[in-house]
Amino acid sequence: MKTISAVKQDMEFNRSLSSLVEVLKNIAVSQYRTWEQKIKLNTEFLLNVEDFFGFLDLEGTEHPFLAPTSDNQLVLAVTSDSGLLGGLNMQVINDCLLMLQTKKGKLIVIGEKGKQYIQDLGIGFFFFKGIQEELIYEQSLQMRDYLLKSFLEEGIGYLRIVYPHPVSFTVQKIESKEILPFRVVSKKKITSSEIIFESTSYRVVEYLVYLWLAQKLYEIFSLSKLAEYAARFVHLEESTQKLKELDLKLRLQYFRLRHELIDRNMRELFSARLLYTGKL
Repeated sequence: MKTISAVKQDMEFNRSLSSLVEVLKNIAVSQYRTWEQKIKLNTEFLLNVEDFFGFLDLEGTEHPFLAPTSDNQLVLAVTSDSGLLGGLNMQVINDCLLMLQTKKGKLIVIGEKGKQYIQDLGIGFFFFKGIQEELIYEQSLQMRDYLLKSFLEEGIGYLRIVYPHPVSFTVQKIESKEILPFRVVSKKKITSSEIIFESTSYRVVEYLVYLWLAQKLYEIFSLSKLAEYAARFVHLEESTQKLKELDLKLRLQYFRLRHELIDRNMRELFSARLLYTGKL
């Protein structure tokens, strides 16, 4: 059994740790709010690019971006470089591994935490550094170029991305999106005589997807970064509750030991008094 001094030291350490966790929580909240205001998701641009497919006569246009040429897939896992996210990074990797069990493919991992987890499993993958706020657009362009090059040169049929999505400040979920082949949903009715194209529909499709994917990746990377800050706060909040429970247990243990010590001292004093007076 611990001594009363050891329990007191544990209480002091627990209080210090709780203070540190509170500081980290405030930092996570500040990072979330700052990034939430900073990111600019150009949804209108994405919609305009998607609508532009309505101008194209795609009948007879065979392009790997529009229809899969094989069952091979590229699976991109977006994880973080930092910890304190609970099991969020692990969920992303697990979802990717489930995809690769159904169809063979190539795994690409963004972030050190995903890299560490995959290395422990002994699975082959390609690695990119984690998302950085100040380089997020450049990283989107770099990843866009790498993915499209791999898609065309390696005969890939599908591109899927798994990433954490911030539903709210306290709720995050893992999103799995099929990015390619591109699904044309535009319902525009435009005849070929209404617009003049200098390039073939094949090249136009290629360029539209080229533009669209860069913005889509920027959106996904931005949201995953936001989810990272939110998940860190949630994990720290859970740690705070556990520390409060531990503090209560330590306080009860401390007072119980203190009472036992007082009772023992009183009994010893009473016994000594009786012995001194000759009544024992």
